[in-house]
Amino acid sequence: MEHFYTIQGEGFHQGKAAYFIRLGGCDVGCTWCDVKESWEAGKHPLVEIEDLLSAIKKTPAEIVVITGGEPLMYNLDQWTKKLQHAGLKTNIETSGAYPLSGNWDWICLSPKKFKAPLPGILPRANELKVVVFNKTDFDWAEKYAAFVSPECKLYLQPEWDKASQMTPLIIDYIKAHPKWELSLQIHKYIHVP
Repeated sequence: MEHFYTIQGEGFHQGKAAYFIRLGGCDVGCTWCDVKESWEAGKHPLVEIEDLLSAIKKTPAEIVVITGGEPLMYNLDQWTKKLQHAGLKTNIETSGAYPLSGNWDWICLSPKKFKAPLPGILPRANELKVVVFNKTDFDWAEKYAAFVSPECKLYLQPEWDKASQMTPLIIDYIKAHPKWELSLQIHKYIHVP
């Protein structure tokens, strides 16, 4: 759908420079999705891997983040192999609703109630990032935290349009459950893609 060099705005790698590749196609259907234009894959032209690599190499990027839509709708084995062969670190942001493909330096799993993650990805996640839209999402977060590895970083992130309501609840929850950390979408505060 799009690709650009920017600052990672969320989670563990927040604040780091990264080249983002947003793949078109998603059937997870989050009502609060902020990139609904990514859902229909056919609306976005295909781009050759070599052309993307060329664009990335024009920047000083060291990290490439594959996101969507839902990137695991596609087999990403060859793509990640080429990125890593070019000396780039590969990160993915996924709901985990499809089988894991690709070779990843970092897996950010953000499970959604609309289409639950497959069990196989849970122990592989480096980061569990749960978007908090309402109070029941804390139970949802704990449900999946029980299945990730002990080394997995745990984040609670307010849904952007409800941040003023949810952030105070998240802060209180983290203070009572300090295994969790706060993730904010800083890219929206600093107005970068």
